[in-house]
Amino acid sequence: MSFEPSLQSLSDLIRGHAQQQPDEPALRDEQQTLSYRDLDRLMDRVAASLQRDGLQPGEAIAICGLNSTRYAALFLGALRAGVVVAPLAPSSTAQSLASMLGDAQVRHLFLDQAAQDLVPEGNAVLQCISLDGVAPGLGFADWLAPQEARPQPVTLAPEAPFNIIYSSGTTGTPKGIVQSHGMRSAHVSRGVLYGYGPKNTTLLATPLYSNTTLVVFFPTLGFGGCVQLMAKFDAQRYLQLAQQHRVTHTMLVPVQYQRIMALPQFGDYDLSSFRFKFCTSAPFRAELKADVLARWPGCLTEFYGMTEGGGSCILDAHLHPEKLHTVGQAAEGHDIRLIDEEGREVGPGEAGEVVGHSPGMMTGYHRQPEKTREAEWFDAAGKRFIRTGDVGRFDADGFLVLFDRRKDMIISGGFNIYPSDLEAQLRAHPAVDDVAVVGVPSEQWGETPVAYVVRSPGHAAQPEEIMAWYNQQAGKTQRLSDLRWIDELPRSAIGKVLKRDLREAYASHA
Repeated sequence: MSFEPSLQSLSDLIRGHAQQQPDEPALRDEQQTLSYRDLDRLMDRVAASLQRDGLQPGEAIAICGLNSTRYAALFLGALRAGVVVAPLAPSSTAQSLASMLGDAQVRHLFLDQAAQDLVPEGNAVLQCISLDGVAPGLGFADWLAPQEARPQPVTLAPEAPFNIIYSSGTTGTPKGIVQSHGMRSAHVSRGVLYGYGPKNTTLLATPLYSNTTLVVFFPTLGFGGCVQLMAKFDAQRYLQLAQQHRVTHTMLVPVQYQRIMALPQFGDYDLSSFRFKFCTSAPFRAELKADVLARWPGCLTEFYGMTEGGGSCILDAHLHPEKLHTVGQAAEGHDIRLIDEEGREVGPGEAGEVVGHSPGMMTGYHRQPEKTREAEWFDAAGKRFIRTGDVGRFDADGFLVLFDRRKDMIISGGFNIYPSDLEAQLRAHPAVDDVAVVGVPSEQWGETPVAYVVRSPGHAAQPEEIMAWYNQQAGKTQRLSDLRWIDELPRSAIGKVLKRDLREAYASHA
């Protein structure tokens, strides 16, 4: 596979590594290791199989399952045939999965046991291929072309679709984000800044259907390193693998960092091999960043951005320990601005919605031009930006301080309340282990804040006691109207708190 005009593809990079370092490990899970020679040949067989089945460049397949070497090789092999990959969450409902399959117009669904109960019934067009021999469908080995099979080469333009990432965010409505080969190439190329190379090992415990994972997965392979995959995250097993394989790079979401750092045995593991640790996808508290910096060797870099692309901010926390309350500065070549409710740029020091422009931007939402237009903002010169829905402001040094999602902002009695401010104050109480504040309807104020709190182990404080403690020191407009215990905050697979679920739960119990 090649690009026009001159853009080296990930598929070609992997082939080059297979020729230069054929016996070096490329992919590893708990059951199997694939060398670069093995991976390159398996990619050929996957690509040839898809071509045999009549799939043309630009058509899509879907993969729904847990992380594995087979899943990863299938993804990469499809790219070699110019086939678009739609990686889907096995945590989806059957209805949501059917909707995404229809939207992507796929004829092939590859799945494992984690998704076996989601298979749509009565779909005569859809062929299911079982990755593990447990899920329904034709076995992967039986579907795969013979060992000697080689695909026909394809030529792709940079704007050709690479994958469709379905990101419902916290709205619950799946939207297919189409990312191009050019966008992914930009992600790979920036890997030179982070020490990727043939001797690095990247440990990934986030799912391959998430862009969070892919922005680290692809550069690792593009630069000839090894990816160690975890099917499911477990904090202690993560540390065991990190020590065993002398891991150098990782991507984790904040709640994973939190669980790892909370392990009493954390200090017993040798993590001296780490060079770069990355974080994205959800708010990363300053005190947690400080703890990681203090006790975990290697650099710590936070990325702020969206699957849709647009602008990114980068915080090299190890270089700016005084800026841990921020998400960093705009990445090189990225244009980050703030706009008000009317779409006008705000003045210096003012808060506004974050919009961004970069070389890596989505083509649009798949088959949803109206949603695409809603996500775009154009400046006076016609430059295209992607709206994030986040509210923030720049400090005097150009570091971005985030407040909250615009849709999560509470408007009570005409005043804007940012839940993150309330959450930060509540965490100061020793009985509060985790917390989320949401706005619920109020006849008197329009909306009013309510807190859901995970109680710290060993504390016997009552909800009324914590709420009284908080309200005594809060401003009048930021006082809570209710506080409720919850065993665990509802989160997406990449750690985002699903505040929609909390609002719905409160409404159902009201």
